[in-house]
Amino acid sequence: MLSYFTQVIYVQISPDRLTVRNTKTGASFSDVPEVAIANKPKPSILAVGKEARTHKAGSSVQIVNPFAHPRSMVSDFTVAEQVLKAFILRVKGNSFFIPAPKVVMHPLGEPAGGFTQVEARAFHEMALGAGASRVAVWQGRQLSDQEVLSGQFPSGSAGKVLS
Repeated sequence: MLSYFTQVIYVQISPDRLTVRNTKTGASFSDVPEVAIANKPKPSILAVGKEARTHKAGSSVQIVNPFAHPRSMVSDFTVAEQVLKAFILRVKGNSFFIPAPKVVMHPLGEPAGGFTQVEARAFHEMALGAGASRVAVWQGRQLSDQEVLSGQFPSGSAGKVLS
């Protein structure tokens, strides 16, 4: 019965764009994965996505893209988790009665040698920290809503489940 209400969220991540889609409702949100952070003793998030660009970077505000690093897809795990949480809330809604969603994380791109075990675990833990009940990390071609909903991912040269 509870699975009827559980949402399944498909997340595609790149340094330039973060796309989050609720595969049950079709609700989607896509934006730059940037965040404006107030530099205070206890840092706080001012804005996420292109709204973050409206805040001027300076001594009191820092603009961060947690998925932009030359050697890894994740440059700041904590900030990435907060950005992911904000994006998921836009398609999931913020109701107390909605159970935690299942999330399929799909880092885009083909790094030389593939994604490392550390990167796969970082994506897995990031989704759990953003509120997911269960997580799969997928590397390969884009998945259809039906593939994400069923949990039946293609095998072979089409891609592989990393975690």
